[in-house]
Amino acid sequence: QVQLVESGGGLVQPGGSLRLSCAASGFTLDDYAIGWFRQSPGKEREWVSCISSLDGSTYYGDSVAGRFTISRDNAKNTVYLQLNDLKSEDTAVYYCGTERSRLCRFPARASEYDYWGQGTQVTVSS
Repeated sequence: QVQLVESGGGLVQPGGSLRLSCAASGFTLDDYAIGWFRQSPGKEREWVSCISSLDGSTYYGDSVAGRFTISRDNAKNTVYLQLNDLKSEDTAVYYCGTERSRLCRFPARASEYDYWGQGTQVTVSS
């Protein structure tokens, strides 16, 4: 059974940090570029970051560059997203997904991703 499971979300104060995990089962994550998206109520799913499976290149949206870091551990079949210096506007449900390519393609579109996890809630509030 092909499955992606996100974890690591929670409630954190502004300026705090979280590490999100995206664990795969039923397939090998390294066969795909992996992206993180987020979605807030009433808004469209927003692309956050992507990591290529060919060369490990990483990419970030303008709103998170310099604060978030994406990485992968192929031995654990898991991709991570480190969130630092969190702001209230980072509050959203975060999803990981598999690109239809080993490369991250742009503009990043959720419609170009096949498998998705159930999401993990990140709430930044004092």
